[in-house]
Amino acid sequence: MEFLVPGYDRDAVLRDLMQGYGEDVWNFAYFLTRQSHAADDISQDVFLSVYDRLYSFRGECSVKSWLLTITRNKSLHFLKSAFIRKVTLWDTMKLRKETAPSAEQVVFDKLESKELWNLVMELPRKFREAIILDYHYGLSIKEMAVLLNISEGTVKSRIYRAKRKISDMLAKTTEGEEV
Repeated sequence: MEFLVPGYDRDAVLRDLMQGYGEDVWNFAYFLTRQSHAADDISQDVFLSVYDRLYSFRGECSVKSWLLTITRNKSLHFLKSAFIRKVTLWDTMKLRKETAPSAEQVVFDKLESKELWNLVMELPRKFREAIILDYHYGLSIKEMAVLLNISEGTVKSRIYRAKRKISDMLAKTTEGEEV
């Protein structure tokens, strides 16, 4: 995008990026970490990094893909930190026992959609990333390959395997309902 070249007001450009892509950045961080407070922190960190490196964007990919790449890297760094591995296990166990719906669950207005997204969230991260980038963000196979730093064939394989795992999980849940 031409507004990412020197000479434009950095604050205005950042505001435009946050308004245009802020929700996508937050959602992707949430999908990867499964924690709303982490998605908040990561989103802020992403846009701070973007502000610092605003004019280093080379245009080799879309702005959305660039932002999602930064989001993925920051989310993975967050997940690898020793603090998170040691401390959040307890929070995750507590949250699963709560009966009140979270804000993220309220977003899914139809039961089928909610159930489907719950199944997506149960997938291993590598499959979850591929399916979310494909269906939620609409990235091309090539963009996903660059973002995930894998081959296009691997992206296709992960999407296929994610769909298959979701189908298997749906089959198991419908079998359980019939009994």
